[in-house]
Amino acid sequence: MAKVNILIVDDEVGMLEVCRDTLEALDDVAIRIESDSTRAAELVTEERFDLLISDIRMPKLSGIDLVRRAKEHDPSMAILMLTAYPSVETAVECMKLGAADYMTKPFIPEDLLAKVQRLLAEQRLRAENRLLARQLERAPAADSITAESAPMRAMLESVDRIAATSADVLILGETGTGKELVARRIHDLNHARKGRFVPIDCGAIPEDLLESELFGHERGAFTGAHDRRMGLMEFADGGTFFLDEIGELPLRLQAKLLRALQERRMRRVGGTEEIAVDVRVVTATSRDLEAAVRDGLFREDFYYRINVVRVELPPLRDRPGDIALLFRHFVERIGPAMAKDGVKVEDEALELLECYRWPGNVRELQNVVKRTLALASGETIGVDDLPDDIVVQAEQRPRGGFFDLREREMTAFERRYFDELLRTCGGDVSEAARRAEIPRGTLYRLLKKHDLSPGDYRN
Repeated sequence: MAKVNILIVDDEVGMLEVCRDTLEALDDVAIRIESDSTRAAELVTEERFDLLISDIRMPKLSGIDLVRRAKEHDPSMAILMLTAYPSVETAVECMKLGAADYMTKPFIPEDLLAKVQRLLAEQRLRAENRLLARQLERAPAADSITAESAPMRAMLESVDRIAATSADVLILGETGTGKELVARRIHDLNHARKGRFVPIDCGAIPEDLLESELFGHERGAFTGAHDRRMGLMEFADGGTFFLDEIGELPLRLQAKLLRALQERRMRRVGGTEEIAVDVRVVTATSRDLEAAVRDGLFREDFYYRINVVRVELPPLRDRPGDIALLFRHFVERIGPAMAKDGVKVEDEALELLECYRWPGNVRELQNVVKRTLALASGETIGVDDLPDDIVVQAEQRPRGGFFDLREREMTAFERRYFDELLRTCGGDVSEAARRAEIPRGTLYRLLKKHDLSPGDYRN
């Protein structure tokens, strides 16, 4: 593993030493300390750093100016700001410039260590996501699957290994998670199998027609069979036969398909000739097949036959990191067809979408994009443009993601800060505004936001 390079900048030598001594507990790190902010500005453009830890108030060049230069040179650099003079405006400006977090001095060394570990882990994950995206762009089926989250990365890595084999595959996942896309990926990545990808939805075809669809029929096999017809399994010879919603297959057909899968030979309806087929069978279902076996709705021997290698797709609610990516992807892909080319999505809208549970998974998200684009009037999609039912349910859901936790931490910090400030100033608003270095009007607004009254602090 490559060393992680960290630059710590502070005009207080003692603080530099504390930070360095604390972070030396990390593995594979190279720490550079610098008390001169102008020299630090040169370093961030001359050398590569994974993380910049900087004080905000420094002589010569402020921490905010240093962050601006660092981000201009390397937008992927993680930033942690330190300050002994916290203010809301400064915190907001740091976040706007790209700082990932914000700490007030003095602090507990263990807190610094924990924050740095988290920032480095998040940065490593983003780098891995970018590498994965490049790898997927080179893969034959890459443009059909859009994902960056850890659960999807792990699933795709497993799928890519499985694809190189000839094993039959069972794909499990809720409705709308993209089971057919995974099946197509398995087919496309197997270069030894040059035949067709042939899908069939076992739940969408009436039972009396399904057998004929699967195996084909001979002329006169039943009323309406005026000529011989090839079945889809035979049509897939040399390729991949994908049976979607296999859990909906009637018991009678499960027995017939079991024999065909075991022997790779089949017989058309009304025929006597056995036809050899060379197919890779991929099945998928949103049902709990083990429960169906227990309830007598699914044959146990058939279940074990199709469950050679299993792939489980995580629902969209378990990979919130993919929601914004998918939403933007669908906006870019669908927008031009709806005369909405170049439409952007506000971060606030994406944050809200990440709080919705998406019971219909990716398919539901795609439909929401279509509905939103159809109703949006401007060039930017905001919260007001999203469907009302999505907004209501998302706002009612308990949140715990990064943005919500950051907002709650900032809110708690603001209230503690202004409570202590008013106590120190004895409720003197002018003095409080001077110490906080913010206009009186801004101070009044923030005090009202946190239900703090200066009169309560006056003797």
